[in-house]
Amino acid sequence: MGTTDSDIVFQSYGRCCNNEQFFVDFYDRFMGSSDEIRALFVDTDMKQQRHLLRNGIMQLVLHARGMSDTKLRALGQSHSRNGYNIRPQWYRLWLDALLNTLRQHDREFSDEVESAWRRAIQPGIELIRDAY
Repeated sequence: MGTTDSDIVFQSYGRCCNNEQFFVDFYDRFMGSSDEIRALFVDTDMKQQRHLLRNGIMQLVLHARGMSDTKLRALGQSHSRNGYNIRPQWYRLWLDALLNTLRQHDREFSDEVESAWRRAIQPGIELIRDAY
């Protein structure tokens, strides 16, 4: 039996998510990608934000493994124009920051792992983004 994308992603995230520096490095990259994005986090409790990110990534992973999309739909609503106003074009920057941070922290990261991440979580990201 072959390893599925969701298995690869689940294992990759498991190698990273217990290291708080992973989330610090993600936000350094993400906020460094745009002045507009950096401005979104000016008055943010970053420790709490990193906790939310940890959970949000896990929800994307679990969705890829077949879990209901209920939590991702709720994220889509909270991040829509009527919520945090996270613009659709920023999700590409978010994904780029995530993949680059995974590349830094996951000792088994490879082109195959990156492709698995892209295929596995893109449907969940689109679900969140499309709620805009």
